[in-house]
Amino acid sequence: MAKKTRQILRRIRNVRHVRQITHAMYTIASTQVIQRKRALLSARPFGEVSGGVLGALLSAARAQGLSHPLFEPGQGEAVGALVISSDRGLCGRYNIEVNQAARRFAEEHPGAEFFAVGEKAVRFLRRRGLGIAREYVRAYERPDPAFAARLLGDLLERFPEGLREVYVIYTRFLGELVQRVRVERLLPIEVEETPARELIVEPGLPLVLDRAARLYLLGEIYRILAEAKTSEHAMRRQAMKAATDNADELLEKLTLLYNKARQQGITREILDIMGGAEALREEE
Repeated sequence: MAKKTRQILRRIRNVRHVRQITHAMYTIASTQVIQRKRALLSARPFGEVSGGVLGALLSAARAQGLSHPLFEPGQGEAVGALVISSDRGLCGRYNIEVNQAARRFAEEHPGAEFFAVGEKAVRFLRRRGLGIAREYVRAYERPDPAFAARLLGDLLERFPEGLREVYVIYTRFLGELVQRVRVERLLPIEVEETPARELIVEPGLPLVLDRAARLYLLGEIYRILAEAKTSEHAMRRQAMKAATDNADELLEKLTLLYNKARQQGITREILDIMGGAEALREEE
């Protein structure tokens, strides 16, 4: 019985240690969600405004018979996909859903080229033998425009000469408890054309359209990175909250089991003492 109680005590100590870790990770993830959500909410309006401006410029350009390669399908045969996952685990279904979406994309687009962001996506794509054009590991713990510009530069090296289209696979943050994997086309750019009256463009419409298109893409990539990172921390917070609750439940059960075993041991000792006393009385 003593051995059994020692085993239960050892399990209780182990579970308490695990609970301390999961609770600490839950607290950190909660803080990260607040910070990343603030950055995300400030990034979304830029995309809306820049998209409207770009739509007006595109409408004016087409009215003058002008075109731009970023708005037309590329000359290559392959399709590219920017896959955004995480470098660390313990975030629930986050990486699983992103990787499964990448797998389905590869099945629908044979020969696709992948730009893998995050160690989890890189490992998954390697195991599947899928073509990785670029790898970005531990590169965006905190999304910033510099990393977004790096991604955009790498994508534009392949589009439009090498790739026909470029998609992005990421997790969109819809709320504290709701995140959804999205597969969206990034290139060629598709914006709603909005004819503008008395549009005056300086120094020239082709140059301004090109700069506006690149700025729009930069903003979209930064927003997508912010969406993904906010979703990652939100799902990690959910996972660590569930793990902490499970640890609490297990601790309660183990404590009851320990108290029961300890009570049984005490009862057995009392019975042994009473049996011995009864034997001594019989000898007298």
